[in-house]
Amino acid sequence: MSEATLIGLVSVGLMLVLIYAGMYVAVALTLLSFLGVWLIRRDIEIASNLLALAVNDAISDYIFGVIPLFVLMGLLVSVADIGKDTFDVANQLLRRVRGGLGVATVAANAVFAAITGISIASAAVFTKVAVPEMLRHGYTRRFSVGVVAGSSVLGMLIPPSLLLILYGVLTEKSVGDLFIAGIIPGVLLAVAYAIGIVVMGRLWPSFVGGKAAASADDPPLMSALEMAGKIVPVLLLVALVLGGLYGGLFTAVEAGAVGAAGALVLAIAKRRLGWQSLWRVLVETAHITAAICFLIIAASLYSRMLAISGVTELLRSLIVDSGFGFWGLLAIYVAVVLVLGTILDSSSIMLITIPLVLPALVGFGTDLIWFGIVTLLAVEIGLLTPPFGIAVFVIKATLGPASPITLNDIFAGALPFAAIMFLTLLAVIAFPWLATGLL
Repeated sequence: MSEATLIGLVSVGLMLVLIYAGMYVAVALTLLSFLGVWLIRRDIEIASNLLALAVNDAISDYIFGVIPLFVLMGLLVSVADIGKDTFDVANQLLRRVRGGLGVATVAANAVFAAITGISIASAAVFTKVAVPEMLRHGYTRRFSVGVVAGSSVLGMLIPPSLLLILYGVLTEKSVGDLFIAGIIPGVLLAVAYAIGIVVMGRLWPSFVGGKAAASADDPPLMSALEMAGKIVPVLLLVALVLGGLYGGLFTAVEAGAVGAAGALVLAIAKRRLGWQSLWRVLVETAHITAAICFLIIAASLYSRMLAISGVTELLRSLIVDSGFGFWGLLAIYVAVVLVLGTILDSSSIMLITIPLVLPALVGFGTDLIWFGIVTLLAVEIGLLTPPFGIAVFVIKATLGPASPITLNDIFAGALPFAAIMFLTLLAVIAFPWLATGLL
């Protein structure tokens, strides 16, 4: 093993240590990549030039315009209370079903996911909207928060998805194709959740709780016209974005622009967007976009350092020549991602693992679109698992310190949904057409 490869391997180990110690992922990647190139080339000027090139080249492509546009779209629909409107309609339709409010939460989250690519936003919105309603109807604390945590991951799987954009950047694959590939697995996961809730309601009523009978303090029944007024604009926005993408009417960037414009019109029409809230949305869009771009720049530098050190070629040779084959590689990869999901956020996991395994995947001739959906499902399970399940912490923070619901309650409630998600992951692995059938 050469000295350069040893430096690269040591940098990977140090990166995990620094991230686990609490250093921001982008800072750790940039620092170790810079030091790694400096030590390998023994020239700080080369390392500085590589850093400058990464900053200049990493986010200069037209495709990166999709990031702020979809972030803006997601924040606008949150401000417009579209999540609440969708939940109200789903609640109305399923209120008499055992576990119906749980199914309504999943259905509303699936629709909400189709117009926002951020799981954290889904978790925050439906903690405020769905949890109080479920508790009021007699559902258990663990089920109430667990169904919100579980269904919030749909925000990253059903397009548009910021993680799919990040994956497309890392692998240089079409973001539009990745969006289309996420549709069937996303719908499959939502249906699996709904079936799981109904089954749990019958076989595990002590976990679900709830009552089907209407109570005196229930909101009045909505007319068909009222329900249409709440849900039709949302469905039109979904059809506009995904229909345009699937029909080839516009690219992913153009879909983001159309979606953001549609969300703006919707928020204004609902009279829920004032000048102050618009300014907050624009500032938050800038903050999120800057953070994502910083991560992409750091990942670009990290990938270049690994290539220079020879680590990626070493791993490709070891994997291809080991005799494990592709399925052995996939099993190890999924296991590693699931373990990393207990301590790292989704973006960090992808930034660390994708550059390492990409050369071997190319060597095996892997369909990277399908692999992206597999990766996303495996990564998103980490949102629900302790000790670092970010969706769980978002729900707890949204509930507030006065809430009697503990972190342990949320993790325990999310566990059945993490299991359903793992079964969906196995289904996509076993039947690749679930991800590629619409392409």
